[in-house]
Amino acid sequence: MAGYRKLGRTSNQRKAMLRALTTSLVLNGKIVTTETRAKEIRKQVEPLIAMAVREKDNFETVTVMAKVARKDKDGKRVKEVVDGKKVTVYDEIEKTITKDMPSRLHARREMLKVLYVPTQDGKKVDLPKKLFEEIAPKYVDRKGGYTRIIKIGPRKGDAAMEVVLELV
Repeated sequence: MAGYRKLGRTSNQRKAMLRALTTSLVLNGKIVTTETRAKEIRKQVEPLIAMAVREKDNFETVTVMAKVARKDKDGKRVKEVVDGKKVTVYDEIEKTITKDMPSRLHARREMLKVLYVPTQDGKKVDLPKKLFEEIAPKYVDRKGGYTRIIKIGPRKGDAAMEVVLELV
């Protein structure tokens, strides 16, 4: 007996589909899909959220000095001539960053194995950050069961049972 459902697809197609649906669920909080797909997605999402809950506070804040290019009113870099060459002018500013501890960094990389990196408005969305900062705090007191499957009836075309898979 197999440990997973084949869903009528080759292995690379199935993995890509499940990865895309898992990404959509984490990004949007709920998706509509078939019951068998939802049960497979649940197997991927639950461990991700458990990992995020376990590692959510495992970081340190560090203050660093960063060199940033000076910009003019149009947003272009300011250049000045030094020894006959145009050189960009840099300012040093103090920045506060969060630095992941080794186990949280490992968790972030494990999450990126399962999730795609989607873009919204031309910018990449940091889904591990969303899992750590938005989703994990909601489930701190919960021991599991982070998703809910609600049946909404058969699909019109092929009568496959459709469900809403959502984060509780």
